Amino acid sequence: MGAPAPADPAADLAEVAHRVREHIVRMCAGPEGGHLGGSMSLVEILTLLYFEVMRVDPRRPAALERDILILSKGHGAMCLYAVLAERGFFPVAELAEYSRPGSRLMGHPVRAVPGVEMPTGSLGHGLALANGFAVADRGRRCFAVLGDGELQEGSVWEAAMASAALGLGNLTAVVDRNLLQITGPTEDAVGLEPLADRWRSFGWTVREADGHDFGALREALTPTGDGPPTVVIARTVKGRGLPSLEAKTRSHYARLSGRQAERSLAVLQARRRRTVS
Repeated sequence: MGAPAPADPAADLAEVAHRVREHIVRMCAGPEGGHLGGSMSLVEILTLLYFEVMRVDPRRPAALERDILILSKGHGAMCLYAVLAERGFFPVAELAEYSRPGSRLMGHPVRAVPGVEMPTGSLGHGLALANGFAVADRGRRCFAVLGDGELQEGSVWEAAMASAALGLGNLTAVVDRNLLQITGPTEDAVGLEPLADRWRSFGWTVREADGHDFGALREALTPTGDGPPTVVIARTVKGRGLPSLEAKTRSHYARLSGRQAERSLAVLQARRRRTVS
């Protein structure tokens, strides 16, 4: 069970990540648009988790022995859908139905989509849900992927306190630390720093990594075995891959016109060619 190890993991994962970003752009060109910035910052994180780290079987998405991922920042659903489709949970062609009437690919994840464990989107709930899965079966790894703005919710810290008290060594939280939320910089809203020290004070093992570097993420996500839960603070860039939107608050939600989508895809494809060459 799980993904077979590719001959060149970094190269193969990078290729998947390129395709995932292109899928996100195409979904943002749909009738409703989508949360582009926070989906693009998640790409390497979710790609590595589903293609290398987690025990999953797209043919048996409800297998009892599977690892669990809760996308607490549910507005990153486009990235999750694109990764699940690339991993084989449902046809890639279905991504074209995102946000259209009757589609199961909604703006936030729902369980009608194979591979989605729980509906999310109300920020601050995902870590508590992951706690429940981790307690239910300590023999599997459980992951909660959180936004950094989401850490301003008190429910996150209540759940973090419980995770440590329960000794959930099989639980890993990943914080998408892109420094921005819908209103602007996170530090201008409710300051989070020193973020690593905050997590340590709640009894967690803290690791930090470049959230767009597969090697750094791989090392940070290495299991710790028994002991306290682990949080990976992944330093990312909102809108990663599109220079005109990178680290911009306005990338949070985008409805791309046909021309904008074509230009964005051209930028991504040029970057893809440079990476391959």
